[in-house]
Parts: sequence; C-alpha cells; structure tokens
Amino acid sequence: MSVALETAGFFLATVGWGMLGVTLFNSYWRVSSVSGNVITTSTLFENLWQSCATDSTGVYNCWEFQSLLELPAYLQASRALMITALVFGVLGILCGMLGLQCTKVAEDSPNLKAKMAVVAGCMFLLAGLCGMVTISWYAFNITRDFFNPLFAGTKYEIGPALYLGWSASLLVIIGGGCLFTSCRKQLAPEPSFPYPSYKATKSPMSVPAASVPRPRVESTTSSTGKYGRNAYV
Repeated sequence: MSVALETAGFFLATVGWGMLGVTLFNSYWRVSSVSGNVITTSTLFENLWQSCATDSTGVYNCWEFQSLLELPAYLQASRALMITALVFGVLGILCGMLGLQCTKVAEDSPNLKAKMAVVAGCMFLLAGLCGMVTISWYAFNITRDFFNPLFAGTKYEIGPALYLGWSASLLVIIGGGCLFTSCRKQLAPEPSFPYPSYKATKSPMSVPAASVPRPRVESTTSSTGKYGRNAYV
C-alpha cells in the first residue's frame, strides 16, 4: 500500500465530508428567479429545513417547514440521504484513522489495517454517492419547474449551496476511491503452522531385510561348468 495515497485520500474525503455538513445547513439551496417576476424587490431562498424572504434593505424573515408529511417526497428523501451521507462519513473517518499506515493502531496486524482502510474507502464512497444523488435530484426538480411553462408557482434557480454540495461529493468520492484502491497489493497469507515440520529420514538399518532388493547376478557360464565332469559319470 502507498502511504501517500492513503493519506491524500483520507484528507480529501474528510474535507469533502466537512463541506457536505456545511451544504446541509446552507440556506441557499434554491433562490427565486428574477426572470418573469413583477416584484423584484424581494428574494426568496430555501434549503431542506426552512424558507426565507429578504427585501432590498437586507431585512429577511425565515420560517421552518412545520409538517414533515406535507413536504414533497423528493425533499423528504433529500433530508434522509444527506443525513445518511454524514453518518457514512463519520464511520469512514473512524475506520480510516484505524487503517492508515501512519497511525500506531494495530501495527502488528498489517492485514487488519488494510481491511480497515478498504472499509473506510467504502464508507466514503457511499457517503459521496448519497450526497451526489441528493444534490442532483434537488437540482433536477428546480430545473424541471423552471422550464415548465404550466408551472404557476414561484420559479427558483440553482443556489450556490448546490455547487458546494457537488464539489464536496466529488471530493469524498475521490478520497474514498484512493483509500479503496490503495490496497491493491495482496499481503502474503500467514502460514497455518507456526513451525516447519520435519520428516525423519529412515536409516538403512531400520528397513526390513525382506524389503531390501538383492542385486541380481547374471551368470556368464553355463550350468554345466559349475560341476566337474566326474559328477555326470
């Protein structure tokens, strides 16, 4: 594993996670459009939690959404996805602090540290995907209502918070990918037996006599040459 790649990925993912937290509570998710409006002295802007109105003097009033069930389905889902992204980010930070090689935790278990780094990368990837889906879905609803000629309500434009959220999600995804791919080299598996086994060699004296092959002697003379001529008389 590369220590520099792990550290850079963890740093990018952590910064992106912090930017996602700022995006969640930013008030400018969508801003009312001046195009087509008769009254341009007041501006409306909203986020996932409240709606605000400001005038030309800079005085603004905000009111929170009272009922959760009265909100549109995409707004409820956006809340859940953003909170899920932050939770995944916290888990990724904790696992990353344990799995980085520059930390002193579990130094004697390189396999465990590698697995923790991979888990941290997965958590950051999930956090980035949740944030990216939330921001993109919210922006899609803004553009759909803006270009719909039959929409009678207030038309909004994409606020600066969405651009911050896109950048944050991208940083988290890149950081998680760096952590996930930093463990490309597989570590050698540990042997199942701590000590090598030795096989005792058999000495020639321990081998039974019946199993020892005897050398074959080939006779070069005929059988008649082993006895004298008097043996046949």
